[in-house]
Amino acid sequence: MNATPLLQTVGLRKSYGHNLILDGVDFAIAPGQVKAVLGPSGSGKSTMLRLMSLLEQADEGSILLHGREIGVETGRGGNRAPMPERRLARQRADIGMVFQRFNLFAHLDVLHNVMLGLTAVRGLSRSEAAERARSMLERVGMAGHVRHYPSELSGGQQQRVAIARALVLEPSVMLFDEPTSALDPELVNEVLSVMEDLAAQGMTMVVVTHETRFARRVAHEVALFDSGGIVEQAAPEQFFTQPAHERTRAFLSHIH
Repeated sequence: MNATPLLQTVGLRKSYGHNLILDGVDFAIAPGQVKAVLGPSGSGKSTMLRLMSLLEQADEGSILLHGREIGVETGRGGNRAPMPERRLARQRADIGMVFQRFNLFAHLDVLHNVMLGLTAVRGLSRSEAAERARSMLERVGMAGHVRHYPSELSGGQQQRVAIARALVLEPSVMLFDEPTSALDPELVNEVLSVMEDLAAQGMTMVVVTHETRFARRVAHEVALFDSGGIVEQAAPEQFFTQPAHERTRAFLSHIH
């Protein structure tokens, strides 16, 4: 791994009420790396992604992008506080996030769903935003659906639009939170194919997934989350065939 990870968490802690979700997580991904994150429901995987994408604030710990802390600012007295929403939005744009449930705007067609971040966050003109959005939709195989609304698309098509919406802002890293778990089985491969193409083009990606074949084939490293922390992380071949921890072996025996 490079001396400076592209995206890193240090001592990340998060609780909801008395329920501790993340317990001091240290996580890092290098430029161009694909890291798959596996683990049982409730282990903290999705919460880590939401914190890294600045959708929620950690209780403790730091998130660094290109070696610089993001999401907070330090006042004159050394007090740390969340950034104002406008500055947070600019930082979020450098961290693409794809959700399990697509989160497209139902009242906007495909083109305008993808354009929105370019006009609202990047400040591009509508014509330039439309040109970039069309190019990105072509990249994910959705160029023929620019005037369709989300309700007119299959789940796989909606997820590809969601990927285009994140990619069009040219983020440094893409985070995927179970991107195929809401899809019918026959639609999964069309989304995984887009993600494999991104990996082949050198996109830095953190993928929370239950698709072990994808993790084994595409990821440079696989991590197992459990009880709010990382149990084990290793190259796919070692992770799946010679895991070092009993918890990993037990988890793999259940999913296989």
